Amino acid sequence: MSDAVLQLANVESAYGPVKAIRGVSLQVEQGQIATVLGSNGAGKTTILKTISGMIDPRKGTVTFAGQDITAQDPACIVRLGLVQVPEGREVFPLLSIRDNLLMGAYTRTDRDGVARDLEQVYAYFPILKERAAQDAGLLSGGQQQMLAISRALMAEPRLILLDEPSLGLSPRLTKEIFEIVVRINRERGTTILLVEQNANMALNAADYGYVLENGRIVMEDTCERLREKEDIKEFYLGMKDSGVRGERRWKKRKTWR
Repeated sequence: MSDAVLQLANVESAYGPVKAIRGVSLQVEQGQIATVLGSNGAGKTTILKTISGMIDPRKGTVTFAGQDITAQDPACIVRLGLVQVPEGREVFPLLSIRDNLLMGAYTRTDRDGVARDLEQVYAYFPILKERAAQDAGLLSGGQQQMLAISRALMAEPRLILLDEPSLGLSPRLTKEIFEIVVRINRERGTTILLVEQNANMALNAADYGYVLENGRIVMEDTCERLREKEDIKEFYLGMKDSGVRGERRWKKRKTWR
């Protein structure tokens, strides 16, 4: 990858004595959707938190747009154009939808640009415009996910870290969310690093993928090629959205073939 906007080099992060990611190196090209696949507890969310400054790595470096952002303050990282959509949405429940969206633009001073982007996110998710004055806490899970993605877009990001966007959503809403994510990438040129349990949706939406096991990258390739690998077919695409049976099958696996 020659045009990487994001690079991790031998990154190690931990929670106390427990190492969550071990020597992780990955790159995301400008304008690309990249995805990180892995079972629960593999360290996927830790990678995103380390990139966004919520966790300081013990080793390694994180570079964004040619600048070393390792262990920088999260607010500074947002100002550089890197924004995270957290797992579980985490909207401001007592603020209106419109105020939630404007909170996403708190680093900006271009009023005309903010107004333009507000209308654009309403175009992506019309339900947010219909209920703009409603408290965000009254939205359904799917609508809150739409709001969380839209709030990130209001920061005018160059790169979005998207953590488990399908969590708790129906298949219909998951499909709708992923269609919009791809549309945002194609229309706005926004680079996206996606962590997602629904491997089938992630591999179909993304351009390049990494497989994470026990905190280490064990495989990487284009998503087109990953979809054809037997291990991916067996332990991801055949597990029905990482259900209990799939998790049990995953634990029985010893080595990647």
